[in-house]
Amino acid sequence: MTTIGIIGAGHIGSQLARAFTRLGDEVVIANSRGPETLAGLIDELGPTARAATAAEAAAAGEVVVVTVPLAAYRDIPAEPLAGKIVLDTNNYYWERDGHIAELDRGEVTTSGLLQQHLPGAKVVKAFNHIGAADITTAGTPAGTPGRRALGTASDFPEAIAYVTDVYDRLGFDTVSAGTLDESWRLERDRPAYGVRQDAAQLRENLAAAFRVRPEDAA
Repeated sequence: MTTIGIIGAGHIGSQLARAFTRLGDEVVIANSRGPETLAGLIDELGPTARAATAAEAAAAGEVVVVTVPLAAYRDIPAEPLAGKIVLDTNNYYWERDGHIAELDRGEVTTSGLLQQHLPGAKVVKAFNHIGAADITTAGTPAGTPGRRALGTASDFPEAIAYVTDVYDRLGFDTVSAGTLDESWRLERDRPAYGVRQDAAQLRENLAAAFRVRPEDAA
């Protein structure tokens, strides 16, 4: 049993809490509004889950999920995440987050920004290009023809190995895009984003990805 800290309790964070508790892990989950606002979710999840502050979730988690709006990534506590695998589900929605020039120009990645903020952590891209509901409903056993594949990327092989194991236990194959410098291939508006694809199709979509959106390059 692993204790999973989850910072962010929106659609993805809540669904990952359900997924991890079903896998037999303990979950400590936080949002920006306070632990008391998560009472209904905790009642649903059962005795292996509890609500906490972001700092408490970061400290308690052996592995931690960061699933907050990109504009809030600097609020993530860095010190308690040192040495830990940190799953980053984030995507850049400039309509919500405001324009970030470095991302618009293709000079950085969303996960790279989080890694810069958490220099002691092992950041890995995960669960960013799948709809929340599909996390617990779209998986199939290993070897199923056309089994859905999800992507990941990290500078740390052990982080990719961890995500690969979690994906498999939830019913998905894994394709690595490489290091965090390549994680843009999994980001919003690229061919791999939000579509159902098997491993071969995901590799093709990663290869076909463009670094800068055409409208931004015009």
